[in-house]
Amino acid sequence: QVQLVESGGGLVQAGDSLRLSCAAPGRTLSNYAMGWFRQVPGKERECVAAHSRVGGNTYVANSVKGRFTISRDNAMNTLYLQMNSLEPEDTAVYYCAAKDTTYKHGIHYYTRPDEYDSWGQGTQVTVSS
Repeated sequence: QVQLVESGGGLVQAGDSLRLSCAAPGRTLSNYAMGWFRQVPGKERECVAAHSRVGGNTYVANSVKGRFTISRDNAMNTLYLQMNSLEPEDTAVYYCAAKDTTYKHGIHYYTRPDEYDSWGQGTQVTVSS
């Protein structure tokens, strides 16, 4: 439904930080709940963090709680994932996702891949020991 573009991935050492960004060129994401997912070969895509359209309600997976933070800029044009204290287990392709919630209560976040309408192309994050 909306084109999403991710950026910010790369190769880092354990303990380093990265910030991923996601935006829709020429559009605002103000009508969407947003999420970050990651996937490694042979495994299902898992939700790392999610953010509601309104109210600032967020979800962070237990595996990254205390290390990762999801946020949106004030204009609701960009989604961020701040990743600190990265571990080799965080190595994956990271995807941003958008769910149109224009006609739904906007205070909810979503954690299942099939709940989302649009996906970015993915950005590789590799963490070495």
